[in-house]
Amino acid sequence: MTARYIAIDWGSTNLRAWLYQGDKCLESRQSEAGVTRLNGKSPDAVLAEVTTHWRDSATPVVMAGMIGSNVGWQNAPYLPVPALFSAIGEQLTAVGDNIWIIPGLCVSREDNHNVMRGEETQLLGARELSPSSVYVMPGTHCKWVQTDTQQIHDFRTVMTGELHHLLLRHSLVGAGLPEQEASGDAYAAGLERGLNSPAVLPSLFEVRASHVLGHLAREQVSDFLSGLLIGAEVASMSESFAAQQAITLVAGPALISRYQQAFSAIGRDVSTVDGDMAFQAGIRSIAHAVAKLISLSSLSYAVLRPMMPWRTLARWWMRDLTL
Repeated sequence: MTARYIAIDWGSTNLRAWLYQGDKCLESRQSEAGVTRLNGKSPDAVLAEVTTHWRDSATPVVMAGMIGSNVGWQNAPYLPVPALFSAIGEQLTAVGDNIWIIPGLCVSREDNHNVMRGEETQLLGARELSPSSVYVMPGTHCKWVQTDTQQIHDFRTVMTGELHHLLLRHSLVGAGLPEQEASGDAYAAGLERGLNSPAVLPSLFEVRASHVLGHLAREQVSDFLSGLLIGAEVASMSESFAAQQAITLVAGPALISRYQQAFSAIGRDVSTVDGDMAFQAGIRSIAHAVAKLISLSSLSYAVLRPMMPWRTLARWWMRDLTL
């Protein structure tokens, strides 16, 4: 019988779970019980609630995201980059009977200190779905990742999404604004400004001045600011981090559209992968390996486990997987 397993994306504010039989998703569930919203419950109790009627002792659970951070269930050590893609599935942290957390990635050099949690799983799936030299993964924090067919070489983080939120909600740029409206024209205007002047700090107060003086509609500040910040990010990072390499965008449809527009404006063609599809493909590849390991069709796991470390067993079962 094809292996049954549970895949979980457990972030700061939300939790998503999928029950799989092999590559087929049988059911999915969502919860607002992110690691910062447990409301006094233990992660173990929340997991039990979310996976009610899904789990038995033979069903492995593989989790990614902030659940493996110092504010989560247990701190799953970062895997230092450069790192082989296959190493991600070999460094799982066990937090219970048949419950595993995928490690994040880190860079620690004089010229770059960076971490990621959750995106490494998206990265595994994106590599499977769309091989590339550079992956751009927009979100609250946008990751720019350099890879080859076997290895993750380096990555950088740009706080574009968080900066947009902070400026709009907690600074004079957005003070006193009405409810915001979508405006493609405002986004395009901000994008042009950011692409042409990526040293964006002097432009930020001008966003406020523009709507105060009536040159920018007060309902369109959000989209103008979004264009300004994304334009500045794409202009600076494309030149410094992805000058000649093939680029793949990994995100949801809305962010893919915004970033595609930015790359198109500087003459760069990019491939795209849906972020949810990438995450599920990545966590499936690891969960499937774990499920095979636990079920051991021809050998007794109970006999092997005391004799072989997890990493050795994982390498054994994952050697034929394409991660």
